[in-house]
Amino acid sequence: MSDFALWPVLAGTAAFFAVGALWYGVLFGKAWQRAAGLSDEDVQGGNMALIFGLTFAFEMLIAMVLWHLIARTGAAPHVIMMMSVGFAIGVMIPAMGINYLYQRKSAKLFAIDAGHFVFGMAAMGGVFLLFV
Repeated sequence: MSDFALWPVLAGTAAFFAVGALWYGVLFGKAWQRAAGLSDEDVQGGNMALIFGLTFAFEMLIAMVLWHLIARTGAAPHVIMMMSVGFAIGVMIPAMGINYLYQRKSAKLFAIDAGHFVFGMAAMGGVFLLFV
């Protein structure tokens, strides 16, 4: 397994991005919008190409790091899922939580965003299983 492989990284990124589309669209779109304090005009007024483009780029960076760790360790399938979800729970969510505390964000917003990271990383890990 190569330290960097384009197809697993792109597929993992796409899985994370798809979870985000469902999470912030169908599942929790309006609840997230209210918790974030955004009006319909705020949401529609954003530069969506920039937002989605940077989201995909950041998620790709996450996928590259995770794939590198998996490749370097030769992790077993159950360990791949533990690494994926564990990274969300042990690194991403606490980092986000620290920022939310100082920004005085609500617990509801935190829960919605934290859930996105857990399920997005689980989807990424699941896709990576197809490539090991």
